[in-house]
Amino acid sequence: MRNLIDAIHTLVQNPVTELKEFYKSKNRANSMGDALEEYVKDLFADTLTETNEAKRLQTISQTFSYLGNQNNPPDMILRGGDAIEVKKIEGKNASLALNSSYPKHKLYANSSLLTEACRNCEDWTEKDIIYIVGVVNNTHLNSLCMVYGMDYAADSTIYQRIKHTITDGISQIPYVDFAPTNELAKVKKVDPLGITDLRVRGMWSIANPFRVFESVYQRDTTKSFHFMCIINAEKWKSFDNTALLLQDMMLIPQFQVSDIDIPNPDNPAQLKPAKLITLELP
Repeated sequence: MRNLIDAIHTLVQNPVTELKEFYKSKNRANSMGDALEEYVKDLFADTLTETNEAKRLQTISQTFSYLGNQNNPPDMILRGGDAIEVKKIEGKNASLALNSSYPKHKLYANSSLLTEACRNCEDWTEKDIIYIVGVVNNTHLNSLCMVYGMDYAADSTIYQRIKHTITDGISQIPYVDFAPTNELAKVKKVDPLGITDLRVRGMWSIANPFRVFESVYQRDTTKSFHFMCIINAEKWKSFDNTALLLQDMMLIPQFQVSDIDIPNPDNPAQLKPAKLITLELP
């Protein structure tokens, strides 16, 4: 069963920064967003160097139990493992646009935002979720970050409370015909003919991880590529293959694994131990 440690090991052994050209040449992607998602698939499936497309797709199918779409989270689920959400941004300090989906501390099978295919891809109730953020400049991948939702976002009750408060307030408006919806509200028959509806949508965003964790890692602007991953100590101990990265660190001077403390997203007064994993290329 492949996991985040395997993906980092694959990246360190064979980093790819000219994503669009790499995947366009293989007829796998035309846009940087698509190329970034294909890159993430290849990192986790260890198919970066696979030239036989049929074999690549077979390996990806064995690695993932679910591959999603742009309208419903998550983008991927590792078979028997974590969920993955991939985000592309174009400015190094740009926020992540999450649209109607608030930040995920974890992914729950009973979420109304999930498709039935996602709920039924495995026998599961909750999964840890990895946010993978790529900072791109035209066809070049400048930076890549991987961080778990549990180290990045607050518990779902924080966001749900805000959402429900807004929805309940809107529903108190008199003489308005509301319809059930996963959005903040949906108003039916706004006009006298009853032919116009109004959708009230939330547009969530969150600061990108490079900004959130700049107290423990700052990008060197003289470098062509930066990779950062943060894994809390408890999750790190759950992996049985972390020796791979310790071996990489001995062989590749630009690759580092160090101990840090990060704030608890639910209570920043509390710090929790974590691993900071970085790679910088000239």
